[in-house]
This record gives sequence, C-alpha cells and structure tokens, in this order.
Amino acid sequence: MARDTLFSILPTDLSDSLIRQAETVALAPDQTLFTAGDPCDGCYHVLEGLLKVTVAVPPRHERILAILGPGGFIGELSMMDGAPRSASVIAIRASKLYFISRAVFEGFGQEHPELYRHIAALLARRLRTNSISLAMSSRSVRAGAARALLSLAEAFGKDVGAGRILIRYKVSQTDLAAMAGVARENLSRILQDWMRGSVVSRLAGYYCIESKRALEREADA
Repeated sequence: MARDTLFSILPTDLSDSLIRQAETVALAPDQTLFTAGDPCDGCYHVLEGLLKVTVAVPPRHERILAILGPGGFIGELSMMDGAPRSASVIAIRASKLYFISRAVFEGFGQEHPELYRHIAALLARRLRTNSISLAMSSRSVRAGAARALLSLAEAFGKDVGAGRILIRYKVSQTDLAAMAGVARENLSRILQDWMRGSVVSRLAGYYCIESKRALEREADA
C-alpha cells in the first residue's frame, strides 16, 4: 500500500497550485540531497530516479529506512515544526525532484488556511499507521525481511519470466538487514531457509524473488 503524503490527500486544485510554485532539483548518482541534522528548508517530490533514506547507527553503519522512486515525498511534515532533518537522503540513480521551500509553503498556508485541516488528517493517519506497524514489528523478523525484499523488488524489479523477479540492484546482506531492521545473523538464516525453499535465490550479488506469493505470505505473517 502506498504511503500517504500531504500532497496525495490534498484536493487536486490545492496540490497543483502548490506544485506550480516548486523549483526543480537534479542529483547525480551518489549525490547527497541532505544529511541528518541539516536545517529543514523545504520538502521534495521525486519526479525521476531513485533515492535512499538512511540513518547512521554505531559503529559506522547505516540503516536504510526507505527507497524512494517517482511519486515519493521527502520532508513534508518537518516543515511544520522546523526541526532539523532526522535522516540523510542520497541519490542511488540520477534523480530529478521538485523542491518546495518552507517560505513558499507557509505563504501558501496563509492564502489557503484549509491546508492545515488536511495536515491534521495526515498526522492522524500517520499515527494510526505507525501504531499498527509497531505492533506488527515484534511479530516476525521474517516479515521484516520479506517486506524489505518486496520493497526492493518494487523499486528495482524486473520480471524475468515464470513469475520470477530479478532485483536489479546489488544490495549486501548488511544493507538488507538494516532495511529490514533485523540482525544480520538472523537475516542470513532466513535467506538460507528461503533459498532452500526456492522462495529467493542469489547470483553474483543480485537477489531474485522466485515466488512472490510465498514472500508476500511471509510479509503478512
């Protein structure tokens, strides 16, 4: 299910009007959009490319929180309180984004005060979704690993026939474990189990989902 954003729940006329005031930002592969701790100066809408959202975890590791493709939004809620960026965002591929500054957003809110009613609705949805996710996260590390692989397949997947999906992005077990929020040792055991069961395979560093249906069942467990 797609994640709700402020722009996805705004009426079309409001959303289009706000987008018209945006600037365009281009990123090269591996270029950093911003780093955790940077001041919040606005939000971004992904038009093209792929980016990863990460946080640093000691010692000298990163946890991938999300991979964003076209349609993704970055930092729209942080504009409400002006708090520093809570994560870093880095382009995986060449990317193009719309940028809406905080000043533009605040001016738009003064002209269209109904904007804040939609913000309140979004906050309520996020709180409800986060509560459900927290309850589910303790159920199964297998579910977290399955959701991470399915997320990668959505962003990088290519159907190679017979229902098999090749993830055309070389991801290490460390990164996959970070994205799933599980220990690397646990992830390794889970992957070995799935490989024995022909759910997932790996060749030359690339994962291939052999049975999407089986992986979806694991994600819903």
